[in-house]
Amino acid sequence: MSKNQYTVGVLMLIAGAIILLGKWGIFSFLGTIFWPLFLLIPGILMHVLYFGRILPAAILIPGGILTVYSLVFLYCTLFGWENLQYIWPFFIFGIAVGLYEFHLFEMPRPRGPMIAAMALAIVAASCFTAIMLWSWGIYLLAALLILGGAWIVFGRQLMGKRTKF
Repeated sequence: MSKNQYTVGVLMLIAGAIILLGKWGIFSFLGTIFWPLFLLIPGILMHVLYFGRILPAAILIPGGILTVYSLVFLYCTLFGWENLQYIWPFFIFGIAVGLYEFHLFEMPRPRGPMIAAMALAIVAASCFTAIMLWSWGIYLLAALLILGGAWIVFGRQLMGKRTKF
């Protein structure tokens, strides 16, 4: 058997296996679950290329953004896209991460990206806090009422200060 025949045979085996796995739905399942890796891998690769001293620090801005966005998409893919209504501020936070990485690793350290990163992080945290309070606020109110009532009923007895009404 010649080397060319062996190569053609191996390629035919690989092609047949890929077609068979595709017909069984393996690739569609993996594609629907792990498609955010197509964003995560370039994001991590940009970090590796910077730390390998191949690319300048400016590459960390899109690297940080892609990494955070891919983690958001992976979370939504695994736990449901309805969660995006709560975690959308992480898209703003992704930009803040990229700018902050640029600030940390660029020499001399520029102040502009750090100020922008901090402002965006504060906006993202404020939006996330507002969303959580708006959606889960009734539970927080209920917990505070229960704790306040328990303190009024039991707290004074535990401290030994019993007051008469």
